[in-house]
Amino acid sequence: MRSEYLLGMTLSELQKAVTELGLPKFTAKQVADWIYVKRVKSIDEMTNISLNNREILNANYEVGRVEPMDVKTSTDGTQKMLFRVKSGKFVESVNIPEADRLTICVSSQVGCKMDCSFCLTGKMGFMGSLTPNEIINQVYSVPNSENLTNLVFMGMGEPLNNFDSVMKTIEILTADYGLGWSPKRITLSTIGIIPSLKRFLDESQCHLALSLHSPFSSQRLELMPIEKVYNATDIIELLHEYDWSRQRRLSFEYIMFDGLNDSLIFAREMTKILDGLDCRINLIRFHKIPGSDLAPATEENMIKFRDFLTSKGFTCTIRASRGEDIYAACGMLSTKKESESKR
Repeated sequence: MRSEYLLGMTLSELQKAVTELGLPKFTAKQVADWIYVKRVKSIDEMTNISLNNREILNANYEVGRVEPMDVKTSTDGTQKMLFRVKSGKFVESVNIPEADRLTICVSSQVGCKMDCSFCLTGKMGFMGSLTPNEIINQVYSVPNSENLTNLVFMGMGEPLNNFDSVMKTIEILTADYGLGWSPKRITLSTIGIIPSLKRFLDESQCHLALSLHSPFSSQRLELMPIEKVYNATDIIELLHEYDWSRQRRLSFEYIMFDGLNDSLIFAREMTKILDGLDCRINLIRFHKIPGSDLAPATEENMIKFRDFLTSKGFTCTIRASRGEDIYAACGMLSTKKESESKR
């Protein structure tokens, strides 16, 4: 009986799998080419593998492509996809089209342990981490997947809390046997789990987006409980150890809340704590979520904040909001109600 998926296996894992079945080791490279490059959905389509060997593979594995259960399209073209994962739970991913690129925001967990006060995913609680198959399936099964140009680990969950699965996914995306992407096409967004963050920086060349949201530790702690364990000061100290002037890009994500972190006092403190780092700052509009008293900053305050940071030599932009009408914007992903309705 087929019990495992090929999609999500690295080449070394495929080699181990085929040799355990008594197949030639080179079969692994053939399988990788079929599932990652040619994007087949069944083993029967792997026509340069003998019929007998395909039968052996079929008896033990399946490709493991799962189509989204639902696709919602925003008025701005953003698409949000709902996937059922093996546990029976649900995750969402988002496609964001622009003039010359198509970016996918993928989920790495069902729910999240971090419980940030501004994030709807965190309100779900934590229901489990995704396997490499469940992460990379989002890349292969969303609409227009063959046209994707960029990927951001910025969906549901904290990617560094699912380090091994995320890194296997990155290997497949960037390897010659996989999609062959440049690491510069991939960004990992994190709140800063320091041990895993250091490993990520040492073991990959992908871009990094660090969720900051306040330059003051006491206030960041109110927004993000993780500050008590891994504080922003220690995270920034670690980031100073790396070279950000060449291929890898460092960004800081800063959601702006009305009357909370949107005055120039906060902008001035940002220039102090980020001094000496080659980085950019992304100001993000907050989208109200149920159960939160937080409110979005005014456009006027966001522009003043941006202009101040720009005047101090920082690259600072106000991120365009996408997909708010389908609950696909930053911090709005949650499948709790949908999953309950489908039990």
